[in-house]
Amino acid sequence: MSFEIIGKLVARFPIVQRTETFKTREFVIEKSEDINGRAIVNYIKFQCVQDKTAMPDRFNIGDDVKVMFNIKGTKWVKDGKENYITNLDAWRMETIKLGEQNAPPDFIPDASPTDVVDDLPF
Repeated sequence: MSFEIIGKLVARFPIVQRTETFKTREFVIEKSEDINGRAIVNYIKFQCVQDKTAMPDRFNIGDDVKVMFNIKGTKWVKDGKENYITNLDAWRMETIKLGEQNAPPDFIPDASPTDVVDDLPF
C-alpha cells in the first residue's frame, strides 16, 4: 500500500552504509495544519534505501515537496525482549508548485472563458 504527503523539506541527513550492500538515508518534512484555529506542526522523518538515497539531493531545504512512501514494520528479538520499528520508506519525491496544494484536481490555472466548452443543451 502506498501513501503520499505534502510538506516542506526541513532536513536531509548523510547516507549511511549499513552493510557492504545496503545503504539508507533519512530526510524530514514539516507538515502544518490548522485544527480548530490552532496551528499544529508535525515533523515526519522518512527513509530512502539503496538507489533512492540520492533522491533528496534534487531538492533544496525549504522546498515544498510531495513524498510518496510505503509503511514498513519490523520485529526483532534481542535478549529475549521483542522490539518493533516502523519505517516510512520514501520511493518518490516531486516538487509542489505554489497553489498546487489546494487546487482541485481539474483546476486549470491559465484557462480563460474562451477555453470553456459550452455543451449544455439549452
